[in-house]
Amino acid sequence: MSEAPETGPATTRRTLLCGAAAVLAAGGTVAVAGCGSSASSGSSAAPKGPVDLGPASAIPEGGGKVFREQKIVVTQPTAGEYKAFSAKCTHAGCVVDQVKKEQIQCPCHGSRFAIADGAVQEGPASSPLPAYTVTVEGGNLKVTPS
Repeated sequence: MSEAPETGPATTRRTLLCGAAAVLAAGGTVAVAGCGSSASSGSSAAPKGPVDLGPASAIPEGGGKVFREQKIVVTQPTAGEYKAFSAKCTHAGCVVDQVKKEQIQCPCHGSRFAIADGAVQEGPASSPLPAYTVTVEGGNLKVTPS
């Protein structure tokens, strides 16, 4: 009976995790597909305010818009009333991806938040999205972390 020839070391899940831990211990970052804590999903710091997000007219009434790069979501629950929140889901730090059916929606685990106050409407998140101060100046949205 002959054995199969060895083709080289196999990469195991344990090997990958140990390697990722070594990179983190050395001060690096590891991007994990999907979502993760603030340590693995980029900067967790709130934007240094105020942030100009462009025309208020870009925010639909009863809906909103995610500003992914700034990690801010702005909504307009009723005509002329603008709300701003952190776009980082309070469950695992994923950036929310859309505002649909009057909810801010996270793609990673399905958490849903109210457009009026950022309150959790569907888990697994258990904390609301942090609210920011939003004003309209000269027709443009200005958002400042609270």
